[in-house]
Amino acid sequence: MTTREQRRLLDRENAKQPARMTPVPREHWLSVRVPPGIESVWRSRDFLAQLYTHESVPRLSVCRTGLRGDRWQDGIEWDDLMRVKSECGFGDRWAVECYPPESEVVNVANMRHLWLLDAPPTFGWKRSADWREG
Repeated sequence: MTTREQRRLLDRENAKQPARMTPVPREHWLSVRVPPGIESVWRSRDFLAQLYTHESVPRLSVCRTGLRGDRWQDGIEWDDLMRVKSECGFGDRWAVECYPPESEVVNVANMRHLWLLDAPPTFGWKRSADWREG
């Protein structure tokens, strides 16, 4: 259980962080809680991102840095994910989120997961020369 003082301390630490995603040196990772397969970590005052490369497709997991109760704050919007992906160095890559069947849902934290593709998917909207807005 997270205490009010611990949440206040986290809020103060978050305020000291840069507005843009910044690499976190490996020696600053909490070794007790680092899941296997993490290659890189980035942090800003609002977001934490972890790159997992041990899977067949690299995955960028993103959460907010603030807590609501004992869970990470919710509400990561599409624009936030695009900005985080870009600031972590993957702005030139296609990424997808997956929404599994209800029987396969794992919901243990307010996190979003972007799988970074090596090539554009055959699906999805692509801007073309004849694309017109409006």
